[in-house]
Amino acid sequence: MHKVTFKFENSEDVTVFAAFGESLLEVARKTNVAIDAPCSGNASCGKCRVKLVSGELDSKKTRHISDEEYEKGWRLACVSTICADVEVLVPDIASAYKSRMKVADLSSPDEVKIFDDLKEQVEEAGITLANNLDVVQVSMEVPTLDDTMPDNERFTRALQKVSERTSIQIPYSVLKKLPDILRAGNFQVQVIIRKTNKDVFVYDIFTKEENVVVGGLAVDIGTTTVSAIIINMLDGSILAKASAGNGQIRYGADVINRIIESAKPGGKERLQKAIIEETLNPLIRQMCKEIHMDPMHIYRMCVAGNSTMNHLLMGINADPLRTEPYIPAFFKTNSLFASDIGIAINPDSHIIVAPNIGSYVGGDITAGAFVSMLWNKPEFSLFIDLGTNGEIVFGNSDFMISCACSAGPAFEGGDISCGMRATDGAIEACTIDKDTMEPVMTIVGNEGQKPIGICGSGIIDVISELFRCGIIDPKGKFVREGKRIKRDKYGMGSYVLAFEEDADSVKDVEITEVDIDNFIRAKGAIFSAIRTMLAYCDFDISMIEHVFVAGGIGSGINMSNAVHIGMFPDVPQEMFQYIGNSSLSGAYAMLYSTQSERKVYEIAKNMTYLELSAIPQYMDEFVAACFIPHTDASLFPQQ
Repeated sequence: MHKVTFKFENSEDVTVFAAFGESLLEVARKTNVAIDAPCSGNASCGKCRVKLVSGELDSKKTRHISDEEYEKGWRLACVSTICADVEVLVPDIASAYKSRMKVADLSSPDEVKIFDDLKEQVEEAGITLANNLDVVQVSMEVPTLDDTMPDNERFTRALQKVSERTSIQIPYSVLKKLPDILRAGNFQVQVIIRKTNKDVFVYDIFTKEENVVVGGLAVDIGTTTVSAIIINMLDGSILAKASAGNGQIRYGADVINRIIESAKPGGKERLQKAIIEETLNPLIRQMCKEIHMDPMHIYRMCVAGNSTMNHLLMGINADPLRTEPYIPAFFKTNSLFASDIGIAINPDSHIIVAPNIGSYVGGDITAGAFVSMLWNKPEFSLFIDLGTNGEIVFGNSDFMISCACSAGPAFEGGDISCGMRATDGAIEACTIDKDTMEPVMTIVGNEGQKPIGICGSGIIDVISELFRCGIIDPKGKFVREGKRIKRDKYGMGSYVLAFEEDADSVKDVEITEVDIDNFIRAKGAIFSAIRTMLAYCDFDISMIEHVFVAGGIGSGINMSNAVHIGMFPDVPQEMFQYIGNSSLSGAYAMLYSTQSERKVYEIAKNMTYLELSAIPQYMDEFVAACFIPHTDASLFPQQ
C-alpha cells in the first residue's frame, strides 16, 4: 500500500492509502475528493488535471498536456496510477463544480418574477393552487381511572370528529411521540395531516403552543446542477433556496457515462450516494439551518429530473435506458417515500416524481412544459431546455410532441480545450472588435477575477463574434491573421482570448478550430432536432409563434448570437422568452398544487415522444446544420 496525499489550495490535505496500480481518479472518487471528470476517466476531455508535488506517479502522456506542462508536473488523474507514495495538488478549478457553479439566482428579481408569473398563469388557466396538507386542532378528554382508553384510540376518535373521516392512519413515527405530546399539551394538540376523500394520514403532532410550519421540498435534479427550495405548504411562500453541483459529476458529465458507471459492481449504490448523501441532504441541511427549521418538518417532496437521474436517485437499474429498445423501469410512480432512499426529511414524506415520457425525455421536461403554458395556448410554441442533452417540445393546446438530442458536453464546456463549467474564472460573455480583433469579456466571479476558461454561453458569444468579424468562415476555419490568431505546427488555428500572463491559468485561454468544430456539432444537434420534429408534424419554422428557453445555460445566452450561429431558428427576437429553471418551477407547482400535479401527469400522458434515431432524415438534417449558420442560407434570411 502506498500513501496518497491530495493537497488543495483552500482546504486541508486528504491522505489515504492505495494499492499499487490503482487509478488516481478512482482513489479520489473512493475518498470523496472532488476532481472534475466529464468523460468519466476516458482521457478524452482533459479536465481531471492535477499537479505532481512530490513522489511518483505512473502517468501516460496525452494530447491534453503539453511537454512544458508535463515537465512542470501536470498530469491527468484518469491515466495516472499509483506506483509509490505521492502528493498531488488538486487545483481549485477541478473541484469548483461541487459548490461554486454559477446557476440561476433564485433570489434575483427576474427569477422571483418567474415564480410569481407562474402562479398567476396557473390560476388564470383554472388550476387551484392548493393541496391536501393541513394543520388541525384536536382536543380530548384527559384520561382518568374511569376512562382508561389508550392514547391512540382517544386521539383517533377525536380526529375522526374534527376531520369527518372514519379512517385515520397513524404511522410509527407519530405513535412513538404520541404519549409525550398528549401529556405535554394536556391533551390539546395540533396535528399535521393529509386529508383525502377516504382517509386521513397523520404526519406529525405538536402541542398547541408550538409554532408549526408545514414544509415542502421541491428539487430539480439536473445532470450538472441541483437546485432546491423549501416552501410553506399552507400558503406557497418560498422559505429557503439553494443550489450546488450534482455530486455524480465525477462519474461523467453525461447520462451515458453515469449509466455505464452504475452498471459496475456497487455502481448503483455509488451513484445514489453521490446524489443523496453528498448533494441533496447537505442542501437540505443548509437551507433548514438558514431558516432555523427542523428537516423533520418537511412533509412532502417533489423531484423533477431526467429519466436517468430519476432511476439513479432511486437506485434502480438504468442500463436498459441506453440500449435498444430503450425501456425505462417506470414513467410514473407514486410509491416513493423519504425513508425508502434516505432523504433526510420526515421519513413518512411522500416523494412526488414528475413523470418521464421517454428514455431521454424525463420529468424535468414534463414539468417544464407545464411551466411554459404551451398546453394552454392556441399558438404554436417551441420549448427548449438546454443542458448536457437538449430536450425540445413543440405544440399548443391541441397537441404536444417532444424529442431529445445528444448535444454532448459542449454547452457545459466539455470537448472544448479551455472549456469549463460556469464557475469562477469562466468567460460567460464576449464581444470582439471587428478591426482590432480585441475581445471584451465578462467573467464569472468577483471583480478583478482573471479568466481561466470559457463556459457554454461564452462559447456561443465567441463563435458568433468570430464569424461576425470575418475571423472564421462558415466551416469554423480561421481566415484572418493577427496577434490573437495562433497556428500550431500542423497549421490548425486558434483565437487567444487571454494570454497566459493575463489569465489565471498555466497557458493561454483560447478557442481552437477543433473546439469550434465540436461546438458546431452541438449546436447542429439542437437545430436539426427542431427541424426534424417540425417536419415530422408537416410544419416549418415559419409556423413557430413563441420560443421558450429554459435550463441553466439559458439564463446567460445571448439569443441573437444563438440564432446567428444557427443554433436557434431565425425568428424575431421578441418571440424568445427565457423562463428560468422551468424544471424547478414545475416541481414547485406540483408540490404546492394537487391540481397542478394532476395536470403534469395529463401533459405527460398526452405528449408524443419522438425517437430521433428512428427518423431517417435526422442525420441528413444534422449534417446540413454543421455549418455556420447552416448550409441552407434561406433558413436564416436575417443573418
